[in-house]
Amino acid sequence: MEWREFTAKTVDEALTSALLDMETTSEKVEYEVVERESSKLLGLFSKPAIIRVRLKMSFEDCAIDFLNKVFKAMNMDVNIDASYDEEEKVLSVDLSGEEMGILIGKRGNTLDSLQYLVSLVVNAHSDTYVRVKLDTENYRERRKETLENLANNLAHKVKKVHKPIFLEPMNPYERRIIHSALQKDKFVETHSEGEEPYRKVVITLKPGVDTGYERRGKYSKGRPYHKNKGGYRKSNGHHNPYKSLNEDLGKDSEVKEKDELA
Repeated sequence: MEWREFTAKTVDEALTSALLDMETTSEKVEYEVVERESSKLLGLFSKPAIIRVRLKMSFEDCAIDFLNKVFKAMNMDVNIDASYDEEEKVLSVDLSGEEMGILIGKRGNTLDSLQYLVSLVVNAHSDTYVRVKLDTENYRERRKETLENLANNLAHKVKKVHKPIFLEPMNPYERRIIHSALQKDKFVETHSEGEEPYRKVVITLKPGVDTGYERRGKYSKGRPYHKNKGGYRKSNGHHNPYKSLNEDLGKDSEVKEKDELA
């Protein structure tokens, strides 16, 4: 809302005049004293008080007002829908229009930056912290699903190769998605390394776990497996093996590794 100036003999009278003119109460406005009243000897040459008054803006109004100015500078026509959850202290802002990919940016970087700026503006007018969620075209949910699938696929690879995997740098929100997706996994664990904005998630095998992959193709109780038409079976010591299972699986793993690297 725009500031309006009011003048009266005193600050209190100026504020009262403003409230009557704006048809509201003092709890719903904010004001600044431009100049206090003053008077010289015997009240001669007294100066009136001047104040600036405007209606307090809701969190939704603050967000919409700020974003409208941003999009005007960008020459973009964007519809803004904002709603505030008083109980959860969350302000949800949804953007819609043409070419929303510009507002999302690479891996959501532009959207995250806008969300951060809106959070600064909104919380500048709040006594308690308000969490801001800025989204467009359901990008947040789609990105969450993508990261969860990525986390599960990489966890499966860690179980096979028994080596840690380092993900690309992510913001705190996306790192939490990876951590949460693998929190209940019995075989792998996650942690973050590095400094912002290059901090990344690392997926590692839990100490002492047995995934079962290392036992495949190895000896069992001193008796090797051998391959025949029916598959692999234990040797009873009365016939020569057709082919060593280790050699056979070694070739298979080489082929799979080449396929993965291709």
